[in-house]
Amino acid sequence: MFERVTRRIKVSVQPAYLADQSAPDHNHYFWAYTVQIENDSADTIQLRTRYWRIIDANGRTLEVKGAGVVGQQPILRPGEKFEYRSGTPLETPSGMMLGAYQVQTADGESFQVDIPAFPLDSPHESRQVH
Repeated sequence: MFERVTRRIKVSVQPAYLADQSAPDHNHYFWAYTVQIENDSADTIQLRTRYWRIIDANGRTLEVKGAGVVGQQPILRPGEKFEYRSGTPLETPSGMMLGAYQVQTADGESFQVDIPAFPLDSPHESRQVH
């Protein structure tokens, strides 16, 4: 599990390689990731937008921006959690993701909540130890 805390908003991510949705012979590798957002602050917040950077082993970067997550803009009161699952394909057997959410308090203040960087490693990645 990978975690990052911004202003008492904790984002935890657990990636998982999905062999049944991957086709290594065709350079198609697929990961699911589960994200949990926990509001440990004293403010009610609403997740407004997301921003992801998805980087493959060759350094190719895909940027994904949009409203909310999985079609929702969840509101989290103090002490509440929101969890969702999504996924991403790569053309290489490894890579990484990182990003940020833009959230807004009930008072109208907006701020960025960082998503931790996390690896996308498949069993098809060849590693050399020197």
